[in-house]
Amino acid sequence: MDVVQSTAAGLDSNGNGVGPAGAGLDTPDMVQLMTADGDLRDDARFSDYAPDPDTYQGLYRDMFLIRRFDQESTALQRQGQLALWVPLTGQEAAQIGSGRAMQPQDYAFPTYREHGVALTRGVDLPDILKLFRGITNGGWDPRKHNFQLYTLVLAAQTLHAVGYAMGIQRDRTADPAVPAAASVAYFGDGASSEGDVHEAMVFAASFNAPVVFFCQNNHWAISVPSDVQTRVPLAQRAAGYGFPGIRVDGNDVLAVSAVTAWALEHARQGKGPVLIEAFTYRMSAHTTADDPTKYRASADEESWLARDPLLRLETYLRANGTADSFFEGLEAEAAEQAGRLRRAVLAMEAPDLSQRFGTAYAEPHPLVQEELRFWQDYEAGFAPEKDGGR
Repeated sequence: MDVVQSTAAGLDSNGNGVGPAGAGLDTPDMVQLMTADGDLRDDARFSDYAPDPDTYQGLYRDMFLIRRFDQESTALQRQGQLALWVPLTGQEAAQIGSGRAMQPQDYAFPTYREHGVALTRGVDLPDILKLFRGITNGGWDPRKHNFQLYTLVLAAQTLHAVGYAMGIQRDRTADPAVPAAASVAYFGDGASSEGDVHEAMVFAASFNAPVVFFCQNNHWAISVPSDVQTRVPLAQRAAGYGFPGIRVDGNDVLAVSAVTAWALEHARQGKGPVLIEAFTYRMSAHTTADDPTKYRASADEESWLARDPLLRLETYLRANGTADSFFEGLEAEAAEQAGRLRRAVLAMEAPDLSQRFGTAYAEPHPLVQEELRFWQDYEAGFAPEKDGGR
């Protein structure tokens, strides 16, 4: 089988920005505030939006813990405790950086991979696994966290995010005292080819909606490389709709946070939508049902190891005096988290099937009730007989 490889546009062999991003394409600059070597860079437009150095350890902690969560969840699926798992390894900076840039009143609309964003929005990590355990269609109260339930229908959440943003817009028109807010639509490079994304961007542009489109270009839509999804950098597509598009080093948590903070401010101020393309790489499988060795070369994966989002921030922290005890403490915290996660998953019990029928509609429905009775009669046919049993 021929193996298709993607190239890292805008980064040199060490993962550092090299000005115009692209492999033979007319592309915009790649925003980068910390190189893969852990050195800080200045950006005239976005440095003022960068996180304070006092928060760097917190950003590293979030990325470290969510990677350990990903590893433990993968292990649980392999052991038959989860029906499926969707890994995020390699995309920690894109998710933690963007999530931490949001304010409490902002609202995130995820795909099925935004576990890091969920962490930043205060979702209890075991609640994420309720969906993958198959015991619920959700797992958390989206209104409590301003973090919508995972969307399994590819790109549908982009329309939801725009609709919510238009609602924010109308609420503020009716009552200017309502806090300024924005929504964030997460999607991948593969989903960018869906018609829903085009329709969402048309509506967002037409109504100047306060929404940030956050595309994690992780180079692979399952087995299709991103250079098949688009002939130009995804950030450039925004120009066709009439709003800004920014390409950022998705493995640089500082740059992602800064660009997202700028974009959210832009949206909240009534200046309209923004498209962010976080240029990153999916280091693991698309899901645990996928085998990436069938379509991409190991050399491609290895070329991204030096660009690891955790490694570059750890390099900076150690070079600037962070003690070993900090990293040792994180190891202990992650181990405790993994144990709590495993105990929570093993304690999860599936609800009675009648509950699924009861939540099909808001009000009782005669056809659904008829189907429930049929199922109950079917199950009863397997019950042991009273006299002697079967």
